[in-house]
Amino acid sequence: MKSEYDFSNTANTAGRPVKRKTRITIYLDDEVLQQFRSLSEQSGKGYQTLINAALRTRLPQVRPEPALAE
Repeated sequence: MKSEYDFSNTANTAGRPVKRKTRITIYLDDEVLQQFRSLSEQSGKGYQTLINAALRTRLPQVRPEPALAE
């Protein structure tokens, strides 16, 4: 094992994922939340992911993220 290592050629953000989402607090009707949780159990996807997808369908001409488009 070396006594010193040279990290000068490494990027500061190496290993960190690019931030693409923001944590917020949102109030939803109990019925809406229950419906998404039920859909979540049926589909195997998280209910927050399903809510995000539903909101995306209401946005005008949303471009898919490059990783999802492939």
